[in-house]
Amino acid sequence: MTGLVDNLEPEGYSVIMARDGRDALKQAMEKLPDLIILDIMIPKLNGFEVCKELKLQGSKASIIILSAKAQESDKVLGLELGADDYVTKPFSPRELVVRVKAVLRRTANGAKAEDFFEFDGIRIDFRKYLILKAGKEIPLTASECEILKMLVSSRGEPVSRHTLLAKIWTDEKVTTRTIDTHVWSLREKLEKDPSNPEHILTAHRIGYKFVE
Repeated sequence: MTGLVDNLEPEGYSVIMARDGRDALKQAMEKLPDLIILDIMIPKLNGFEVCKELKLQGSKASIIILSAKAQESDKVLGLELGADDYVTKPFSPRELVVRVKAVLRRTANGAKAEDFFEFDGIRIDFRKYLILKAGKEIPLTASECEILKMLVSSRGEPVSRHTLLAKIWTDEKVTTRTIDTHVWSLREKLEKDPSNPEHILTAHRIGYKFVE
């Protein structure tokens, strides 16, 4: 991990290192970083467990998972747990720097557009990456927030999966399955019945659209 520090610090980033998963969780909740890079194979708590616990504790940090596991099921699990990107080893230091910049850019852009949106008794706070539903705060990942923002901005009109991919992810290895996984997560957070959505609808052979 020291190699990552050597590549990130010259780009102007302040980097904090953790000894293991428990230390990573503790530091993340105390120091509130903008972005967390999690290796899956870390002691005490693995990267998936840390990612899950961070989201349960309401962390707003963006998360990039590093893993030697290239199976699609592992990538989907990481994204379902709230990660914003998944980088498979081996990777070049420059690639990771580009991924970091892309995730942080999505986060920054998400805070500049429409700040709030309300529908059907639900309030979306795009600045804080939160859904307020029935008096309960439900956190959004940066990627979920960006997808939802694009769908809301084009409400009533379909947005293609490829458009969502091109606007949100820079990794050519990311497939449209990633969009489907994030949309399912959004439906679970927003819809009364995720299996029969009323607001985030599938546009057959195109992508998705949002209706109020």
